[in-house]
Amino acid sequence: MSCKKDKIKTDSDAKLTFSTDTVFFDTVFTTLGSSTRNFRVINPYSNKLKISSIRFESGNSSQFIVNVDGAQGKDFKDIEIAAKDSMYIFVQVNVNPQNPNTPFIIRDKLIFEINGNTQIVNLEAWGQNAYYHRPTSAIKFKDGTYLSYSIIGELSNAVTGSGNNFTLKTDKPHVVFGYLVVDSAQKLMVPAGAKFFMSYKAGLWVYSDGEIKIKGALGNEVTFNSTRTEPEFYNEPGQWDRIWINEGSTGNEIDYAIIKNGFVGVQAELTSNTGTLTLSKPRKLKITNTQIHNMSLWGLYSFAYNIYGYNNVISNCKDNGLNISFGGNYTFLHCTFANYFDKGDKPRTTPNININNYYEDLVLPMDSCYFGNCIIDGKLDNEINIDLKTNTSYTPSLQFSNSWLKTTINLSDVSRFIEVKTGNTITYIAKESFNFKPQTGQNNFLKNFTGSKALLDVIKVPQDLLGTNRNSSLVTVGAYEF
Repeated sequence: MSCKKDKIKTDSDAKLTFSTDTVFFDTVFTTLGSSTRNFRVINPYSNKLKISSIRFESGNSSQFIVNVDGAQGKDFKDIEIAAKDSMYIFVQVNVNPQNPNTPFIIRDKLIFEINGNTQIVNLEAWGQNAYYHRPTSAIKFKDGTYLSYSIIGELSNAVTGSGNNFTLKTDKPHVVFGYLVVDSAQKLMVPAGAKFFMSYKAGLWVYSDGEIKIKGALGNEVTFNSTRTEPEFYNEPGQWDRIWINEGSTGNEIDYAIIKNGFVGVQAELTSNTGTLTLSKPRKLKITNTQIHNMSLWGLYSFAYNIYGYNNVISNCKDNGLNISFGGNYTFLHCTFANYFDKGDKPRTTPNININNYYEDLVLPMDSCYFGNCIIDGKLDNEINIDLKTNTSYTPSLQFSNSWLKTTINLSDVSRFIEVKTGNTITYIAKESFNFKPQTGQNNFLKNFTGSKALLDVIKVPQDLLGTNRNSSLVTVGAYEF
């Protein structure tokens, strides 16, 4: 009896248990990179299991290699695990992080086949060198959750400067885990060509009294996107959190940035730690020549802020492309707001533009909200929601001038709607790839605006998003001259 062999479990429902579903290599490679990780494969049953195959999805071309039961290779057959036992599998990756032809992120899958079942462990490694911003602190909330963060300057080799003034380096991409914070009194300059790869729930946070200047250039924009670079994630919203800017500065700027696939593109917000909003604090943002695409909530959200923007394209957001809440002061010139979001099983029901200045009985001032030479478009019949209250202290100011609006609201108030147009259908070059330049020759209703305000606004923005000179006498609305 003592010499009887253990019976092998052959049931078709037999499955292995793994100590992790993803083996992640986050080492910062500085020379020819070689790094090893391990995980456990567990047999949870009272009988022996036989793994008929362990192999890489990409086969022998994989940049990973594994060690199974003391043997190294890329393909293994008939590996047995004793009852209630486990084994370690060691995974190694070898890359040259200084080679620009190496993929930035290397991914593969280790496939296990047992009794006709297939199970997978994901493998992920950073193939090129980058600056990795990892949390060093956390804020604990009353519900027990945490917001983890690091402060700009803690990773000293990622920036230049000293004291509270920093310039982000652009020789390598920046990979952000948690929130990267520009703290109170700190100033951060982000030069042209900077690339941010944001992990799940990561964000850039300009805390109260901090300041940021994102200064991209045409053809050398500052980009914000997810760490997931596979084709299936190219148009997947909600992969990271937001750029969050608080009050305390008049110098916040975003110019020539491309912001994609997050939860909220930019959130400019007057905050309160005491329960009282301090309206006397400066809170200004200038956002120009910037594209915000494919957000799982809002494109640009403002809470009692002061925003000046031109040549911006905000598109395809699950809720509002532009959400103005609790008043503020706003100017948008030659912007395109186009919302054709079509992800998920529920269609969007909220208008592209939402404008509000109150919550319950609290009314805040809407000193000015002006849209000049803009396009407001989307899938809904009405893409504008105006929800303003007047009280004895504040009379809100709102005006749409020489713009094309997709809306069903009454446009007869000439003090609020000045020489606007509606109706027709705009044909864009490629909505699915976020190219919202109208097709040439099909959209004459977007051209030939000649109102006095239209001419004044085009003088303020003489070139379009692509650097093309605008016609200063027959004005084309939106971010693109065509």
